[in-house]
Amino acid sequence: MSNVKNLYNEDAVKKIKDFVDDIKFCMFCTSVTDMPFRTRPMSTLEVDEEGNLWFFSAKSSDKNDEIKDNDTVQLIYSKNSDVHFLTITGKATIVQDQAKKDELWNPIVKAYFPQGKDDPNLSLVKIKPEAAHYWDTINGKMITWFKMAASAVTGNQNNVGVEGKLKV
Repeated sequence: MSNVKNLYNEDAVKKIKDFVDDIKFCMFCTSVTDMPFRTRPMSTLEVDEEGNLWFFSAKSSDKNDEIKDNDTVQLIYSKNSDVHFLTITGKATIVQDQAKKDELWNPIVKAYFPQGKDDPNLSLVKIKPEAAHYWDTINGKMITWFKMAASAVTGNQNNVGVEGKLKV
């Protein structure tokens, strides 16, 4: 059994930042109103003060084309070792802002964009969250599983974590 704790505004942004700082990689889903929707792993660059999530992407990618056709996306973060999960649905915008590219650039990205931060194929994708939900354990995986097993045996509910909606 989980406690429910919905978070709003700055508290919601902080929770998203905490999750993303810890997990970094997500499954980035496009064409979410069509089945099957498209999913690929992506590395989150930043969660800004307003709760927007930033990614690098190739201008020529299917992902960018799909965003142009349907800007609703879903991001799914999962850290199974600690039983932490976050899902975000939002609106994606393709951004060409050299100052932001400079700010978010790191040398690892050069593997994907050999011409560096000035690569003509480099774009940014900004996700503005519209809905989000998190699930977080209190004690980590082992104790959570133990508490769940104890609940199954005794019939008593144990508090294994917290979940809630996030609204930025």
